[in-house]
Amino acid sequence: MSPVANGRLLFNEVPEGYPVPGKTTVYDESSKIDLEKVALQGGFLVKVLVLSIDPYLRGRMRHVEIATYIAPFAVGEPLANFGVGVVLRSESPAVKSGDHLYGIYPFVQYTVQNDAQAFRVIDNKLDLPLSAYIGVCGMPGETAYYAWKEYASPKRASCTSWVAPSDIADRLFTQGDVVFVSTAAGPVGATVVQLAKADGLKVIASAGSDDKVAFATSIGADVAFNYKTVSTRKILEKEGPINIYWDNVGGETLEAAIEYAGKGARFIECGMISAYNTKTPYGVANLINIIAQEIHIHGFVVSSLRSKYVEEFYSQFVPRVASGDIKYKEHLVRGLENAGEAILDVQSGKNFGKCVVVVAEE
Repeated sequence: MSPVANGRLLFNEVPEGYPVPGKTTVYDESSKIDLEKVALQGGFLVKVLVLSIDPYLRGRMRHVEIATYIAPFAVGEPLANFGVGVVLRSESPAVKSGDHLYGIYPFVQYTVQNDAQAFRVIDNKLDLPLSAYIGVCGMPGETAYYAWKEYASPKRASCTSWVAPSDIADRLFTQGDVVFVSTAAGPVGATVVQLAKADGLKVIASAGSDDKVAFATSIGADVAFNYKTVSTRKILEKEGPINIYWDNVGGETLEAAIEYAGKGARFIECGMISAYNTKTPYGVANLINIIAQEIHIHGFVVSSLRSKYVEEFYSQFVPRVASGDIKYKEHLVRGLENAGEAILDVQSGKNFGKCVVVVAEE
């Protein structure tokens, strides 16, 4: 077989604001690969099938001198993120030809990998689309599941029977927690909405369009609203106080959540996309309320919780997705050459559901 083009999405330059397709990222087909003869050196050749587009990728598009929890992308090199691929050839005893592997891949069509332990073999006995394993059954679903288990401490409503001296039965009602989820139609937020409802809680959900609001309602949100047309503060004032806030956006929404937080509220800080593409992030003005309301702030990175919950996630949560108990929505983009546009869509909120780049069919 003659060498074939090995398309790549390269990180070309650090953006000033939103990443610009063709400028921040560039699709390149100059690289060639011989699928039959490329040296494996004890590793395995993978055909990349699907790649995940997530908000955090913007944080890796930065100058090398800016330190944070994850390394920046290298200029001139392919981007990388979670994906699923199929093994074409293998010299590794840990994987075999035909295996589907979930893990972090460069944004290329074909790649030789050497560390089998960095990937999870997907047997897919539940017959889910492979794209689900980079969405609700992958890192976004893990993010929601792990942090909800670790930090939410949900208190559901309860009724306690008692007998009055007159022998008249009555009941004492204790209201359960009120949860506010921002970006509630996204892959993480939508999963959180459903986890909260499964725990018997009242859920307030915000989203950026009317169709996203309708989706949040369809998966169980008790109060869903379009934050672009309705005041978040007014909704929280009416429906709160809130006991749990799942934060995906930061900024003004975080400020509103602090304003209407109940005593001892738990804030789960997952993302702050409102600050990713600006040099002047919104300054939250009411931080003193964190003290007054004894708010517990939990920032986290999903990888820090993975070892504690990963087997439980795959054995207990993924079957719920397969059974239809957990709903999800996908935004499919076909072709690696369109991945730059997909990245911009996620940063600007144009996607509806988990953004997946379909690199190739099986």
